[in-house]
Amino acid sequence: MHRFRALVAALGMVTLAWAMLAAPALAHGIGGKDAAFVASSAGAHIGPFLYLGAKHMVTGYDHLLFILGVIFFLYRLKHVALYVTMFSLGHSITLLAGVLLGWKANPYIIDAIIGLSVAYKAFDNLDGFRTLFGWTPDTRLMVLVFGLFHGFGLATKLQELHLSRRGLAVNLVSFNVGVELGQLIALSLMLGLILLWRRSRGFAQQAVIANVLILTAGFVLMQEQLIGYFLHRSA
Repeated sequence: MHRFRALVAALGMVTLAWAMLAAPALAHGIGGKDAAFVASSAGAHIGPFLYLGAKHMVTGYDHLLFILGVIFFLYRLKHVALYVTMFSLGHSITLLAGVLLGWKANPYIIDAIIGLSVAYKAFDNLDGFRTLFGWTPDTRLMVLVFGLFHGFGLATKLQELHLSRRGLAVNLVSFNVGVELGQLIALSLMLGLILLWRRSRGFAQQAVIANVLILTAGFVLMQEQLIGYFLHRSA
């Protein structure tokens, strides 16, 4: 049993390392056939937008790394529900309002802040704020605030597709519901793996390494977006 748990932990570490490398390329953008479908959609398409929302979440490594950081040291289901609800609330507000009301922001800056959110939560998990500054930010508030940026990041991507106003509200709500369904699927898998991982003898040491990887992934994503911002400005 201990070997099995250690194997699960090792697989988790490999997955995190791969996600760290993949994060810049596989973040929350919409591309390829999905982008073409969304851009050409006129009228309500509830089923396809539900699917695209769920796909966005389960393949959006920036979102998944942030959620993983949030739940990493939560041991009660009510606390998991609270923090995930705060993130979902923030994400939903700016996703819907950003597109429907036409709120504009530079996508590189928003994505850099999303990368910062990943680094922030890992740094918090490592007790960095208390160690360096003697205090810690209100985690519930920070999860809500960063959730606003995560939703706004996706809104900027959808705005680039020049969506048809016909059926827009229905499609956006469907997409957002799909995002939440995808989040529940990803959350269930992550919680199951973490519960097994916590029972392994080396969890305490491995947890530190895992959060260092998450921290690094956040800074890698942030750096790439800032580089993109400055290159775009100079072009």
